Amino acid sequence: MLNKKQIEEMFVTFHHLNPEPKGELESVNTYTFLVAVALSAQATDIGVNKATRALFKKVQTPQQMLDLGEEGLIEYVKSIGLYKTKAKNVIAAAKMLVEKHGGIVPNNQEALEALPGVGRKTANVVRNIEFGEPTLAVDTHILRVANRTGLCKAKTPDQMMNKLPKKIPSDFLKDAHHWLILHGRYICKARKPECAKCPITHLCEFKEKTI
Repeated sequence: MLNKKQIEEMFVTFHHLNPEPKGELESVNTYTFLVAVALSAQATDIGVNKATRALFKKVQTPQQMLDLGEEGLIEYVKSIGLYKTKAKNVIAAAKMLVEKHGGIVPNNQEALEALPGVGRKTANVVRNIEFGEPTLAVDTHILRVANRTGLCKAKTPDQMMNKLPKKIPSDFLKDAHHWLILHGRYICKARKPECAKCPITHLCEFKEKTI
């Protein structure tokens, strides 16, 4: 396991290389970002962006989503996996946002998780990116990077979500989500990690480095 000094160096390196990391999901406001994240489960950001570009020209509020309706939404998102279930949840969530929150996405973990199709991970992503909260959502990329490097060990995303925030220096927690996902997506890949390009390879404890 990496010690505090090594972890600090890891995140200083990430910050130096990418001071203002950004996610790759496209949106026009907080509500459309929530929709994009909900649609992205078990799908790629690229695939979601292709589907939502036209959608978000027409729909930018929960009420507009309700006006579009489930069948109308399906026409935009049918290229995304599990689109029928996701469309049903997006419409139900829009209804709840209109009825309980005045059409505004709340910056509240419990309220977000109460929305259909929005779990802990989605709520964490929305609060982190849209509201600047130091929340951390763990996907397969973050789980892999944390385990491989020795940053934090856990078997499931939920376990990692409980443990990892305590390991990350507070100054870097707000952007840690982006840095770790981007590192996993482009460098520390599942099948062929590009260790020769890795800026933290000297810290990493992965025994099967491709160098």
